[in-house]
Amino acid sequence: MFALVRKDRKEGTLKNIFVGNLSFNTSEDELRQIFEAYGQVERVSILTDRETGRSRGFGFVEMTNPEEGEKAITGLNGSQFGGRTINVNEARPKAERPGGGRSERGRR
Repeated sequence: MFALVRKDRKEGTLKNIFVGNLSFNTSEDELRQIFEAYGQVERVSILTDRETGRSRGFGFVEMTNPEEGEKAITGLNGSQFGGRTINVNEARPKAERPGGGRSERGRR
């Protein structure tokens, strides 16, 4: 498994964390608050369905300090949040998908 720690131009390294099994009502601000108990949060994003705009039940948190990120993973994985048991893990790199877009066939 690859460690997903990316360089940030200003701060150094960031720890990218996957958060799954979120309540569909969870806001990015609420998610940020529980992670800030472990350290500085750079960015929070909850993914939404393109067509409906509804939460997909998972998101990502980037923390500025990898050690604090590890503590957050350990402390929050399996905990109750928004009435659900959340899964918190180090994010894996996005898998390459073949094709990469629309076909030229059919375009005029």
